[in-house]
Amino acid sequence: MDNRQTFLSIIIPTYNEAGHIVRTLNKIHAANETHHIEIIVVDGGSTDDTVTLAAAARAIVVQSERKGRAAQMNKGVARATGEMLYFLHADSTPPTNFMHDIRAAHSQGVKSGCFRLAFDCHHWFLRANAWFTRFDLNAFRFGDQSLFVTKAVFQKSGGFREDLYIMEDQEIIHRLKKHGKFAVLNDNVVTSARKYLENGIYRMQGIFYATWILYYLGYSQARLVKLHRRFVRR
Repeated sequence: MDNRQTFLSIIIPTYNEAGHIVRTLNKIHAANETHHIEIIVVDGGSTDDTVTLAAAARAIVVQSERKGRAAQMNKGVARATGEMLYFLHADSTPPTNFMHDIRAAHSQGVKSGCFRLAFDCHHWFLRANAWFTRFDLNAFRFGDQSLFVTKAVFQKSGGFREDLYIMEDQEIIHRLKKHGKFAVLNDNVVTSARKYLENGIYRMQGIFYATWILYYLGYSQARLVKLHRRFVRR
């Protein structure tokens, strides 16, 4: 029986991610050499093979009564036993040395943080867009960059706001920073450019920035979700 304390709980919210989840989980397993971790996939009612594939890839699968990344990630935290939490999108793969990097940052007093972003498409606009994620500015913060935080700080912050269906990743960072040092680590999470390719690269970026502006202007979540569903092709 392994009595080591779990250092890192990796929490991945999913909904119909059969096309990406195995690659992401395999990347995590390949990076795990000596670290004691757990991988928790929190599913929001997938109708494809996401749950079966995640379980076969040695993840702990948790079913969430509520669909939505905020609710699903909070559900994952309730199951997590790690000292550190790491939130990752199902279509994003972390850097090869991400566990070592998170542990090193934690040992230096960092309480929360993320990695830089890269896309799996080499279009010049996406590369330029991703370049700005090296800066610790919330205007350039994307949920695809992943997020690590000590469980203690996450709980102090109150967790993800489950009333937010859009901007929940960015909103929580404002609260996390009040409880300790936040850092952007010098390596890249690689995320799928599928939404950009399906909706048009410049068009999709325009939708993202419009959503960001309307959120800070005080638009309700209901209006933001309605606009997102109207303009974003699925």
